Amino acid sequence: MPSRFRFSACSLLTFVISTMMMSTMAEESSTSQESSSKEAAIVEDQFSVTEHTVTINGKEVPYTATAGKLLMKSDAGETKAEVFFVAYTRNDVTDPSNRPVSFCFNGGPGSSSVWLHMGMLGPRFIKFPADASPLKPPFKHEPNPYSLLDITDLVFIDPVSTGFSRPAKGEEKSQFHGYYEDLRSVGQFIHDYTTRFKRWGSAKYLIGESYGGLRAAGLAGQLRNRYNMELNGIVLVSAVVDFATIRFNNNNDLPYMLFLPSYTATAWYHKALPADLQAQSLTDILQQAEKFALGPYALGLLQGDAIDATTRASLVEQYARLTGLSKEYVDRSNLRVTMSRFGKELLRDRGLTAGRFDSRYTGIDRDQNSDSYEYDASGAAFFGPFTAALNHYLRQELKYEDERVYEILTGNVFPWSFDPFENRYVDASEALRKSMIANSYLKLFVASGYYDLATPYFAMDYTVNHLGLSPVRDNNITQRYYPAGHMMYVHEPSIRQLRDDLIDWYQE
Repeated sequence: MPSRFRFSACSLLTFVISTMMMSTMAEESSTSQESSSKEAAIVEDQFSVTEHTVTINGKEVPYTATAGKLLMKSDAGETKAEVFFVAYTRNDVTDPSNRPVSFCFNGGPGSSSVWLHMGMLGPRFIKFPADASPLKPPFKHEPNPYSLLDITDLVFIDPVSTGFSRPAKGEEKSQFHGYYEDLRSVGQFIHDYTTRFKRWGSAKYLIGESYGGLRAAGLAGQLRNRYNMELNGIVLVSAVVDFATIRFNNNNDLPYMLFLPSYTATAWYHKALPADLQAQSLTDILQQAEKFALGPYALGLLQGDAIDATTRASLVEQYARLTGLSKEYVDRSNLRVTMSRFGKELLRDRGLTAGRFDSRYTGIDRDQNSDSYEYDASGAAFFGPFTAALNHYLRQELKYEDERVYEILTGNVFPWSFDPFENRYVDASEALRKSMIANSYLKLFVASGYYDLATPYFAMDYTVNHLGLSPVRDNNITQRYYPAGHMMYVHEPSIRQLRDDLIDWYQE
């Protein structure tokens, strides 16, 4: 009897302990699940939302800034990447669908959206001297009176591996780093943002700079084909859409023709042309350069070594006259001067080099006899101010914190896959053409800088002139030019005119 009692008591004790342990485990599991759920929610909704005002065109514009990461997920709900963005929306509008929304990005590939964000479109910007002199650190930003926020909401996108955007843990970065890979991921972000923030009823625009032009052209097709999302307009700022227009190679004479007018503009700015040409206006001298580039010069290059001596000598003389280079240098270069060599040679006798992004800026190399410049003087003038201003602005004004490096312009995206274009130049012009043909309301605005030696204006002219659109669709294209470089908005007279031109275009 006592033995049986001891057994029952023992069993009862075991049962009680077991029940308590199970209860504790259940509570811990519930707490863990609740914690995980909260953590997931935090990751999902890590937005910093702040309220501000900015004065544009003499009027106060109230707006909401949303800075954060949108999770990019597969159909199975697996997180593939975190995409950082900053969105600005007017908060004095009752129905957001009555407001256009513009998705903005830069290029690289490997560039964040900082340049368009803090240079041209956003409510804060960095003011640079009009004379192309560098800013002195520490760098400041100020209210942007030329922002487009009064006429369109703005969403600045940092593609995966740029800015604060990163692949999710365990995800291969290669699934985002390539021409089509990039279109799919950026296209999904635009779809997800449009859905989450209820903007399907809004007019939609893309604004892309540099390689962002290639992205914008491809995205028009990606958004239409994948999501049936049609655009109202595309803005290309200092863009490239066809790499054949800017890639110097022995078997590609096209860039030599298309860069020449920008060489002329640069020489004119630095007063390196003959006196009679120097006395003319920039636009007048560029007309002569363009006529020469697509006329006698193009014919001479196409003839190659078959060109006769008399014609060749005439071309050398005209080329030297229009570019500020010596006839001897042009002759030794076989009438083919790459951008890097031009940037080094034009001001060599002054001990200076001309910038690539903006040839108004000059630099100083250690070796005056080298074949190409040591560094891009314009890049050196821009990278520091934009980096400092953006990092200060995000944390101090938008109240967004992240311990990681905000990747302004990174090489982490390489290798970048151009597999679809194997054995040919990368070209998104056909994707752009198809989108403009399929959507008769799709308008294109092209902004180009005369002193841009990265993506010269004449190269973009060539691309537009070879889109193969019908005369009816040609009316959907607007082209404008500015006396500045790749980042034309660092030149205040240019950003002022650019804003006026874009307002007219949006309001059409």
